[in-house]
Formats: sequence, C-alpha cells, structure tokens
Amino acid sequence: MKDGRTHYDVVVIGGGWAGIGVSYALKEAGLNHIVFERSRICETWRTQRWSAFRMNTPNVLTVMPGDSYQGDDPEGFMTCQEFVDMVEGFARRHSLPVRTRTAVQSVERQNGGFVVASDEGTITADNVVAATGNLNVPRRPDGAAGLSPEINQMDGSDYHDTRALAEGAVLVVGCGNSGGQIAEDIALAGRKVFLSTSRNGRVPRRYRGKDVILWLVENGQMAQPRPHDGGRPLLGATHTISLQSLSALGITLLGRFESVLPDGTLTFTDSLAESLEYGNENAQRVRDGIDAYIAENGIDAPPGAPDAAETLAPELPDPPILRLDPQAEGISTVIWSTGFIGDFSWLKVPGALDNRGQPIETGCVSVPGVYFAGLDSSASLAAGTIHVVEQEAYKIVDHIVSKKAGEAHLQVT
Repeated sequence: MKDGRTHYDVVVIGGGWAGIGVSYALKEAGLNHIVFERSRICETWRTQRWSAFRMNTPNVLTVMPGDSYQGDDPEGFMTCQEFVDMVEGFARRHSLPVRTRTAVQSVERQNGGFVVASDEGTITADNVVAATGNLNVPRRPDGAAGLSPEINQMDGSDYHDTRALAEGAVLVVGCGNSGGQIAEDIALAGRKVFLSTSRNGRVPRRYRGKDVILWLVENGQMAQPRPHDGGRPLLGATHTISLQSLSALGITLLGRFESVLPDGTLTFTDSLAESLEYGNENAQRVRDGIDAYIAENGIDAPPGAPDAAETLAPELPDPPILRLDPQAEGISTVIWSTGFIGDFSWLKVPGALDNRGQPIETGCVSVPGVYFAGLDSSASLAAGTIHVVEQEAYKIVDHIVSKKAGEAHLQVT
C-alpha cells in the first residue's frame, strides 16, 4: 500500500456518500482504515444521472455527518454536480483516507479477519464495510430481450438528455422517481412519449407551507418501513409530478409492461386506472398524516391548498392500450427505468449474501465483521438516501468499537 500499512481495523469499499460518511465516523473514533473507490468519489452520481437531475431531498437535509446546511436556500435542491462537489469537498476537508481509481477484486475471510485484494495489492483487515450500494446495476424485465434490434434500448441510468436519443417517439418503462422525471424531461423537450407504469405511490412535493420531506422527517414517517405493496413512490425533484400532470404534457400512459410478442408487439396489463388510484390514495395518506401531526402538536401552519399537478383530470387512453406496435407508433427508443440491484461479486464471505448475490443484513450488520452502508431497502422510507448517512455511519462504527472492546476484554481475561 502507498502508506506502507498492510493491516487495517476497517476497510471500506465504495467512495460515495455512504462510504465517505462511514470513513468520517471511523476517523473520529480513531480507527485506522482505508476507503477503496474503483473510480472517482461519487462515480455513479457523475455518470448515471441525467442533465436536469436534482436531488429529491431538500438542501437542509442533504448534508454529511457533523455538517449543517449554511446556505440561503434550505428548501432548494442541489444539482448532481453540486452534490458531488459537496461530498468530494467533505472528504478533502477532513483528509479522509480515500484511494480513488482502486478497484477491489475480492474480500475473503481469513484467520478471523479478512484479506482484501485490490489494484494496489493485498492487505488484511479486522472488518469490512461494503458501501457500494445496491443501486448500481440496472435491471430489465425478461421481455426486453424480445425487442426488435432496430429499437434502441437504454437504462434510465444511461439517459442524459434528448440530444443523445434517436429521432422518433420514446417509451419509458417504469414510473418511480427516475422514470417519471425522465418521461417529463423528454416530453418537455417536445418529444412524443409513452410511459408504462405499475403500482407506484406518489408523494406531493410541498404541503401546508413546507417541503413534504421535511414534514415526513419531523413527524417520523420517514423512519417508518416502506410499504411492500408498491415500488418507491413517484416524487418530483422540484415540483409535484403525477400521472395526471404527465398525461397533461401529452404523454400516453400505459399499464405495466408485460411482454413482447413474436411479431414485436408490446403488451401491457389493464392496470393503469388502478395505478392512478393507488397514487392518489398514497398522496392522500401522506397529507392526512401531516394534517394529523399538525393538529396534534398545535403547529401554526397554513391550510392545505390544492396542488395543480394533482387536481388535473387525467387524460387516459380510452380504451386502455394493451398492445402497442412500436413501428406503427414511431418508437425508436425504449428507456428501462425498472430498478437496480447491487454488484457484490467481489464479496466472497459465506453468509453475507443471499442466493441472488444481494446483502443479508439487519440494521447494517451482517455476518461477524461485515457491514453494509447506503442500502436502498424497505427498512424505512429514508433508506438509501443521504438522510440516513450519519445514523448508519455511527451505528456501524459503534458496533465495531464495541466488538473490538469485547475482543480486548477476552484477551485480558
């Protein structure tokens, strides 16, 4: 290693916000450690976001451990570059031991600890923190393979702006945060858009004088488990986005993507009306929870006002479109915004991953000595967002410190 050390208390893999946050807490606790990042700090944020991307969390919540927002726009939203600059500057300011452009090939258990093989050689560690996240490998449905080779396919993480798209209409499949925002971005550029949606909830951007995320943090809803009957809810980055508002832009709404027939026809389920209603119900539950919290605590807040994006009458195909001929509709591009998994193929520690190669953990803790940070999961609405960076970092470090103290006690006795 460049610093001459061959053994560390902790090795952190991943130099995004989660890994940098854990590094800060480790340094504060006096634990010798190193962070390996395969490319640059926040690499996926640099390369897997579209040009108009904005953070979904307001500025006042988009902070690293020990920091607080000092700007003049607490309820504004950072651009992707502003976010990268913040995390990179944080690492530099605290002189965190980050090795960029250093990929880890494997982590294996050895003699009660771990051996870590990277581009810089082999070292050992007592603990390993996997902070690469589980949102870096796009998933596509099986039917994607049946599309005509004449249709350009890309994942939502590869979309940057409409200038890179072939001429013609665009089909976006998936209507969580990314799918809904990408579909809107393309439609605002004047392109014809079809949007396939499944059972996604919806969250209004603002309500009763405050950003909704701030209300949900304040009333504890962000700490509640995410419902299992739907994907991550649709949330506009700077304004409310709904299926209604998207249809008002001329976007043709479709039900859940189902398959590609041998002749190239795409099929969709007759579920659009149900998805629309589910989104309405989810948004109303959010508002009802905020109303109840305000009333119970005697908070002086303005009354709720109608949100134009939610009061619009939806413009739905009648009858619903269950089959779509992409050639007849002039569709040249399909963008799959259908979720991600993580690539943990380098983690070769028995019991740390399930049979799909995904983390087995409870509260960031896996098998002895292995920890996961920054995972998107159903544990809470905040999981997988920077809002939990400080909580997770200190939870992991406290566990490591306690384990180390217990081991030292056993050696003394």
